[in-house]
Amino acid sequence: FSPLFIFFHEWQSFMDAKQQHRKITPSPSHSSSYQALLQAGTHLKPLQQVHAHLIVTGSHRSLPILTKLLTLACTAGSIVYTRLLFLSIPNPDSFLFNSIIKASSKFHFPLDAVLFYRRMLIAHILPSSYTFTAVIKACSELSALRLGSVVHCHALVCGYDSDSFVQAALVSFYAKCGDLGVARRVFDKMPERTIIAWNAMISGYEQNGFAEEAISLFCRMRDLGVVFDSATFVSVLSACSQVGALGLGRWVHDYITNNGFDVSAILGTSLITMYARCGNVGKGREVFDQMIERNVVTWTAMISGYGMHGYGREALDLFRLMKTHGRPPNDVTFVAVLSACAHTGLVHEGRLAYASMKQDYGLVPGMEHHVCMVNMLGRAGFLNEAFQYIKELNPVKPAPAVWTAMLGACKMHKNFDLGVLVSEHLLAAEPENPSHYVLLSNIYALAGRMDRVETVRNMMIQKGLKKRVGYSTIEVNQKTHLFSMGDKSHPETIWIYQYLDELMQRIREAGYVPAPESVMHELEEEEREYALRYHSEKLAIAFGILKTSPGMAIRIVKNLRMCEDCHSAIKFISIVANREIIVRDKLRFHRFKDGSCSCVDYW
Repeated sequence: FSPLFIFFHEWQSFMDAKQQHRKITPSPSHSSSYQALLQAGTHLKPLQQVHAHLIVTGSHRSLPILTKLLTLACTAGSIVYTRLLFLSIPNPDSFLFNSIIKASSKFHFPLDAVLFYRRMLIAHILPSSYTFTAVIKACSELSALRLGSVVHCHALVCGYDSDSFVQAALVSFYAKCGDLGVARRVFDKMPERTIIAWNAMISGYEQNGFAEEAISLFCRMRDLGVVFDSATFVSVLSACSQVGALGLGRWVHDYITNNGFDVSAILGTSLITMYARCGNVGKGREVFDQMIERNVVTWTAMISGYGMHGYGREALDLFRLMKTHGRPPNDVTFVAVLSACAHTGLVHEGRLAYASMKQDYGLVPGMEHHVCMVNMLGRAGFLNEAFQYIKELNPVKPAPAVWTAMLGACKMHKNFDLGVLVSEHLLAAEPENPSHYVLLSNIYALAGRMDRVETVRNMMIQKGLKKRVGYSTIEVNQKTHLFSMGDKSHPETIWIYQYLDELMQRIREAGYVPAPESVMHELEEEEREYALRYHSEKLAIAFGILKTSPGMAIRIVKNLRMCEDCHSAIKFISIVANREIIVRDKLRFHRFKDGSCSCVDYW
């Protein structure tokens, strides 16, 4: 409390200081100087010419005109000229300070907004709610949690802690800085919550990985009858994408359509991404085709959606169509294309796209492109070429993801000698990541080197590293259910386990054979003592079949890579249950139907 106490007393001295009454300058709205400023607009050279004219005519002492000149200069993007101009003004008033602080914050000069605010305090000028809203927004853009907290204290002392605009700005600020606890406390204390505050809190949850909380708050917003806007939909659709909440995503889409909302490029892209990540890429394409306004992000989202579902040809066709429509792809678009080629073994097409990126568009490959290339070459069996590609990155240091892609390819093609060599680079690059040790252990296990498996496990124990816990989610009636390996917390656990046992017996009779002992070592998320039966995706699938109508597709989201045993078992489950089963793991989508998978076992 000491900083707040000190500031309070300093501020009291500001308030006690004798206010100097300034002569009110007549409105300049009809003056030639003001008209000249309006004509100059946000063009720097004309503004400087007007500035020179103001000095010659003596109008440079008029604070209203100087205020207009300052805001136009800032809007023009010339913050250096804006600073020099500001420093030439001997006695800025409250309106000038508020205008320049607001302009600096609005046009993304957050540090200058904070510095102008500091000068305002030094000048003993009382901030307003507009001041605090702009400065807090600037702190948010800077992700300056400590500085923003101090400004929050200032707002409290000045009595603006109950102002709805200041509160909404604080919710957005704390959420963006990751302090969701404080953000929610400010939000809950608001007597009247504006749509800006609701959107800020929902967006804060979603952007910090708390999709369930974002969805829960949206549902509360809906129950209270708060009117949505497009920003609300963008955030909640992103949350639906994270957890695979297709039902709610469809509800949002229907609401947008039935209430006549304009599907902008941003909103349309959010719908495409939601459908693609929730397993309905066909519906995403329908949205894409109906959109009037599409930008490069929209095209990229659709290409990426095809890629993650294993539709490499469709992704490439859309990529070509994008170019014929005069939409130059950006670096993210090429990541989506290369990833699609990697998932479907389209090596020749991937090579052409990579060459086009550099030769036709002058784009410099980044680390994500290198990961895609290594992944594509390695999966296709070109291990030596993939390894040579990594070596030729010198002097660029390969990111751990590059080595992970290479090691995964070595495991896939059972090249254990190269895999051990690659793992040394990977562990040197990221020694505290437990998943790397698990992957190395898998390679040793597949090679039959159980002594080395034990060595790797001991290394993990010595370093205090633990495997990530795996879980799967399924949405039923717009409610998300979560299952982990051997989970017995669900209220219908007995029923689920009994049905899963029956299901496993039926697929055995249909020809399913559990994975061999060596495969059990690659289960990053499971414990061996549970054998193979009660993995999280199997529990989620059993629950889904029990709780949905016959013939209805089952959609699962898995936080880790699906194990080979589950991949095999789900093929048989799709036959005996006569269901289409769609699983999104951390790498891609698997669409199981009639005993086969859309990945064609290329994963």
